[in-house]
Parts: sequence; structure tokens; C-alpha cells
Amino acid sequence: MHVQVVLFDGFDLMDALAPYEVFAAAGMYAGGAITVELVSAEGKRSVPSGMNGPAIEAQAALDPHRAGIILVPGGSGKPEGDDEDAVPNILRLAMETDLTRLMKQAFDNHDVTVATVCGGSLVLAMGGLLEDRHAVTNHLGMAALGATGAIPIAARVVEDGPRLVSGGGVTSGLDVALYLVERELGPQIASAVEKLFEYERRGTVWRAQGIVPINFAASLDDTTDEMPTSAKGPVVDNHAATSRGIAGNWQTAISTPIGKMSVKLHISSKDGVIQGTATQGDEVVEFLNPTWNGSQLTWTQRVKKPMRLNLKFEVTVQGDVMSGTAKAGMLPASKVAGSRIN
Repeated sequence: MHVQVVLFDGFDLMDALAPYEVFAAAGMYAGGAITVELVSAEGKRSVPSGMNGPAIEAQAALDPHRAGIILVPGGSGKPEGDDEDAVPNILRLAMETDLTRLMKQAFDNHDVTVATVCGGSLVLAMGGLLEDRHAVTNHLGMAALGATGAIPIAARVVEDGPRLVSGGGVTSGLDVALYLVERELGPQIASAVEKLFEYERRGTVWRAQGIVPINFAASLDDTTDEMPTSAKGPVVDNHAATSRGIAGNWQTAISTPIGKMSVKLHISSKDGVIQGTATQGDEVVEFLNPTWNGSQLTWTQRVKKPMRLNLKFEVTVQGDVMSGTAKAGMLPASKVAGSRIN
């Protein structure tokens, strides 16, 4: 079996090299039954790590047609923000390289298992590759992971079918690699590597199997939902509010980190319920769960450009002027500005 560990500009050293060492040690104990190399989407090159860390040589180009395991690490930098050295920006730039196209081919190859560590799952998710798949990332990025259409699972290691294995925070790369070694080569080799490293694999690998546990938190939420209206606070007359303040067609611009998107909004009310659509080019998307409190309109919507995301909008309306933000988890908020056109 062959393992390709992907490097991209700003990658996290531990995300990549901890699994590399696990697979290399497994190969040593298994007499070469598993091999590992560092690759990049661009081919053989020196790849700078994040936080001004050392550059590491990628030995070859990523080959999505080669059977085995492809592991994608996360990035290293400021945990939030839109600075050049912020993790969300590093992951976005990685997603915009040829890596996304190559990883789509890897998912199409049934002889490949895709593994991710930390923000590596976000790189794939932002490229639309993890939609409706169970996955995990660093706890700071779980909301963003869910916003891409993936199904975030709060576990150390998550296996979605046999061909996608993801790990949470930085050190989970050890656990992902040890699990894959045990799965592919058996527990004796995995145990030998654990003894060599003086480290034992942490956490139960989550799978969508067996009895689903009772969600007691959801039960409490249901009880809250049954409270009388007077206990929940005032109810806004959405129909009246919409008629006065937000109904109509709006021309807006969303300032994303990679340029402005021109989006036309149509907002109306039917039977006291707010409705809305957003049109970008030939794509029309309905508002999800729109609410209006008399001064602020919030809703979520699914977008495919510049990447697949579920965005949460929060805007205020003053006369014919709209302003606010659109945000997806830890990703930088995008400024929204617009005006009513009729």
C-alpha cells in the first residue's frame, strides 16, 4: 500500500509529518508493506509550511489514480481573520489550486482512501467534495465545516464509509494514521508503532453504525418549543414589518476575500411569512429561515460561488439602503451592501 501526504503553501507541519512518521514506521515493521511519500498538486517542489516554518520538499506530484491513501493536512497560522497568514485564507488558497480537481479524481477512484487532519477536511469541503459526508475538523472550524454542506461530527476520528477518514485537531493526525495502519496492516503493526512512539491511539473512531444515542439536549429544546408564546417573548408581525421595511427587489454586492459578488435579492411576504430569493447569474437560491425583528433581517442561504457554503446573513435596512454581513463559521465575514431598486 502507498500513502501520499499532500503539502500546500502554509501547511501545518505536525498535521503532515506526524502521520508521515507513523506510516514510515509501519512500513519498517511490516517489511515495506506500506510506503509513504510527500507530494504536492504542482509536483516536485519546496513547499513552505505555515507560521514562517521550514520549507519541506515535495518528492512528487499528487497522483489521484494511484491506489492507496491520500492524506490532506490543514494549515498553520492565525486561527481567524482574513490576513494573508490566517488559517481560513491559507485553506482557501489551497482549495483554489489544482488540489481540488485532483482530490475529486481521488474520490472517484474506489481504490483510494482519503484522509484528512485538522483543517484538511475544510480544504476539501470548501471545494464541494464533502457534501453530505460525515467529517470532523479542528473545533474552531466545525461551524464552517457544517456551512459547506458536510455533516460535522464531534469526535476525535470520523470514518465516513471506508474511503474517508478525518481527524480533529492537530495531534489527531497520529490517531488517524494509527487507525489506518491497524485497518490496513493489522493490530500487531499498529501496536509496534505505538510502542516505538510511546503513544497510544486516542478516541473511538466514529462511524454511522449501530444504535443512535438519545440526544437529551434536543429533548430539552423540544420542551422549550412547547412553552406558551408569552414565555418566549414578543411575536413580530412579519407581514406588517415586511410591508413597511424590506419588501421589494434589492441590488447587493457581497465583498468576499476573492472579489465582489453581485447578487439580486427579492423579498416578499405571504400569509405573514417572509420569503426571499437571491439571484447570482443564472442561479436562484431561496432564503432559509428568514426572520425580521423590525430593524434586522437574518437568513441563511446556500451558495456555490466562489465556493460551496451555507452563509448566514445579518443585515439592517434603513429606508432603501441595506448593509450587513454574510458569514460561514470561522471564515472571514463578508460585507454586504445594497439598495432597493423597486
